[in-house]
Amino acid sequence: MKTRDMKTGNWNFPRYTFYVFLVFILLLFIKFTYLSLSPSIYGKNMEVFAANRNTVNTTLYAKRGNIFDKNGNTLALNVSSYTVVAYLSETRTGSSSRPRHVVDKELTAKKLSPILGMSEEYILSLLKRKAYQVELGPGGRGITELTKEAIEELELPGIGFIEEQKRYYPNGNFASYILGYAKRKDDGSIVGELGIEAKYNEILQGTNGYTMYQRDVYGYKIPDTPEETEDPIDGSDIYLTIDATIQRFLESAVSEITKEASPEWLTLTAMDAKTGKILGSSNYPSFDPNILNITNYENPLVSFVYEPGSTMKIYTYMCAIESGKYNGNTTYLSGTYNIYGTTIKDWNAKGWGTITFDKGFEYSSNIAVVNIMKDVLSKEELKNCLTKYGFGTKTGIELSREQSGSLNFNYPIEVINAGFGQGILTTPVQHLQGLSIIANNGKYIKPKVIEKIVDKGTNKIVYEYQKEESEQVVSETTVNKMKELMSNVVNGTDPGTTGRGYKVDGIDVIVKTGTAQYFDNETHQYSSGANNYVYSVAGMFPKDNPEIIFYAAMKKPTNSTVLSKVMRETIKNIAKYLNIEESDNSGDLKGYTVKSYLNQNIDDVTAKLEDLNIDVVVLGDGDRVISQSKEIGDFILEGEKIILKTNSTNISMPNIKGWSYKDINTLCKMINLECTFDGYGFASYQSIDYGTLLTTNSKLKVILKSKL
Repeated sequence: MKTRDMKTGNWNFPRYTFYVFLVFILLLFIKFTYLSLSPSIYGKNMEVFAANRNTVNTTLYAKRGNIFDKNGNTLALNVSSYTVVAYLSETRTGSSSRPRHVVDKELTAKKLSPILGMSEEYILSLLKRKAYQVELGPGGRGITELTKEAIEELELPGIGFIEEQKRYYPNGNFASYILGYAKRKDDGSIVGELGIEAKYNEILQGTNGYTMYQRDVYGYKIPDTPEETEDPIDGSDIYLTIDATIQRFLESAVSEITKEASPEWLTLTAMDAKTGKILGSSNYPSFDPNILNITNYENPLVSFVYEPGSTMKIYTYMCAIESGKYNGNTTYLSGTYNIYGTTIKDWNAKGWGTITFDKGFEYSSNIAVVNIMKDVLSKEELKNCLTKYGFGTKTGIELSREQSGSLNFNYPIEVINAGFGQGILTTPVQHLQGLSIIANNGKYIKPKVIEKIVDKGTNKIVYEYQKEESEQVVSETTVNKMKELMSNVVNGTDPGTTGRGYKVDGIDVIVKTGTAQYFDNETHQYSSGANNYVYSVAGMFPKDNPEIIFYAAMKKPTNSTVLSKVMRETIKNIAKYLNIEESDNSGDLKGYTVKSYLNQNIDDVTAKLEDLNIDVVVLGDGDRVISQSKEIGDFILEGEKIILKTNSTNISMPNIKGWSYKDINTLCKMINLECTFDGYGFASYQSIDYGTLLTTNSKLKVILKSKL
């Protein structure tokens, strides 16, 4: 029997195993050497990568700038809101003698339920999650300071808050398309998405800062390691050319027209004739930027393009007069005219017989324009004039998404139509700019909506309004003739006179009205039928030295006459407020220009103001006025509020139910009362009862709700 000699036998397996392990260890050694010596692995710098793993970089958000009207009234600002956080892990408490995590989950859910408007069961399900912390949403997101304080008073362990900023518009639906809106993003930033908020987002937003430091494995800052901080640069404040009082007049007018005529859309704007500053602009439909009940994302002032109709006759006549070939006494037969295979009609198809060109403007005769375009102006002359007057190009106003319109007319019949405002597209702001030619003796003024921009950190003005005036585009002789023609539209007594509804006693208003068919994209033809038009009016006052230019347009109203009725009242209000011209019917404007009441007897002042139907609120039981809520020269309407503080420290809490945020805020500032607000709209609850004597420690909590 043969046996293997263990000493001399050929057994290679251990040797091969040794070689395999040797190669493996050698490869590991080479890999470790590479990792140790190479500055970059897989394209990443190892030193930077290691540092970043232990580096905390926290963004320090800049405060967004406020938006004000020309007089410093706040139109948009940031306010604090909070998210409720529940800390669930016992590790947060650690060795602390007081619990810093949620201990009694059932009790916590029960107490938070009515405040957050969430069911106990749902809150409890959040509290039972296996997590270090949870947000108690949706009810616990975006809560106000008042709600936060109510939760803090419960003294619930483990409940905390994350503060964040949100945009607030104290006047709600007020110049909303001018202001636009800004929204808070997931990263905590507030970004403008419409209007001034969007156009000037970077200026309002400022520049964020940061804090950077090294942390240990537990997340705490490592002692004696450098901390780098870059402070944020807050956004600048923007002051608009908007005058809050005039804006209120326009908002009221739009509301009344909408209520009586239900137009598909409506736009109304007033502009300072000498500077181009937009003093107010209101639209329907509109929206409240606090709740974003928005149905249309285009600002009608700059983004709506439509065929303007007979208001364009202003510029056709202006061009004809400036050409030197116009004779206002030239006569023609009104009614209808067949030209280039098309029958063109006056709005009164029977016409007024044989009339002059001047009368044709007063009556808004289309046939007058037909004859002017046939005998006085060429296509090139009309197009050059309209371009020179600013149509077909953007005005450059500081608002986003401005449209240029179009002057696309080539064929002979298109030229005729363009002369009376059909077949071309314009925007309201272009009409305001064009009208400024008449108000400024032949030069147009660029419309503006920014008064100034102020650096919040230095309080220095970094931008200020500058008037932009064109070269002379028409002569003063032409301007004077146009004023005469537009005056006849209002003051003429003939049955055909089109603008008599805009006559205001004591105020020399001049206008041109317009009625335009609109192209229906569904039927692919022009509209027809009662009120299926875009109705408009372009005008200014007073005639000889215009101070205010206005333009209004509405589509498809149920009642077209309401526009002139409401505009008469609006013109009276603006004229009285600006002391432009005393009206014979000054009593029709139910309001009052504020004077100084300082050091006057409180009873005398109160009696005088109450006789004017002004709502007077008296603070204190003194006998002299030491402070007033309205500035000298402010205009207040009948029923508006004025607050008078007397020379007494015995001040009782007034009944503020139904007051606006603005009035309550004014009250609190006048008496140094600490106030907090919850909600939007008007006061429905006050924490200090009416008649309670106020002290230096008094704190007022107010719940605001919409009147709707």
